[in-house]
Amino acid sequence: MVAQAQRRVGLVLARASRVFGEEPYYHEFLEGLERVLTPAGVSVLVKVVTDRDAECETYERWAAGAQVDGVVLVDLSPEDDRVALVHRLGLPAVVLGAPSTASGLPTVWTDDAGFAREAVRLLAEGGHEVIGHISGPMSFAHTQLRREGAEAEAAARGLRLLQAEGDYSYESGRAQTGGLLTGGATAFVCDNDLMALAVLDELRERGVKVPQDVSVVAWDDSTLCQLAVPALSAMSHDVGRIGELAARALLDALAGAEPTVYQAPTAHFVARESTR
Repeated sequence: MVAQAQRRVGLVLARASRVFGEEPYYHEFLEGLERVLTPAGVSVLVKVVTDRDAECETYERWAAGAQVDGVVLVDLSPEDDRVALVHRLGLPAVVLGAPSTASGLPTVWTDDAGFAREAVRLLAEGGHEVIGHISGPMSFAHTQLRREGAEAEAAARGLRLLQAEGDYSYESGRAQTGGLLTGGATAFVCDNDLMALAVLDELRERGVKVPQDVSVVAWDDSTLCQLAVPALSAMSHDVGRIGELAARALLDALAGAEPTVYQAPTAHFVARESTR
């Protein structure tokens, strides 16, 4: 009897390899994926590329050589052309993001706007009136949703929301901190844990005390938050569980199931030493 070839799914990340190496989110996400896919006889192929063109070329090459059976799409923009591409290539795919970006593909959805509102609300209740938000790239739909949620909550409470765009790297977190401080921010919300760590380090070098002078909130709540000094408060997401849901959605897609929306677990605020 001939053994059946193992199936394989792909994940392409268009970002600097050093950022992928430092950022805990996708490591936890991959662990969740593999917890479900490995027992099902499906392996995961991860490729880090420099830009969107290289990412699309990877899908073309994978499809032409039948190298993967399906893919996970991440960091989508509104009306993202990668969705049409995988449809054209006949690649089963799952979108990690808002259903509005998916155009008929299954999605694993996180309420980015709602959780951003929650972060701003909690900081407002802590007495902060000027809040700095260091986002990820604004081309991403989930970044836009977080920005919209933060803006809506700030407007509803009569707060000032100062905005700065990062790229999830430590360096971008440090680079954006000074401008927000100059603008009067007494609290920071960062779109990933690595940028929040960078804010802590920049504030320390400037002699700004956390949380006595400034509060800092991270996003995701990896172990980096617990190891930071002071320990970082965070909007805590069960990233491993999100990976498991994406894996189940992929298995359903590979089996030809109708596309559906898989709701990610609700995030919750974990208060630690970085907020007053």
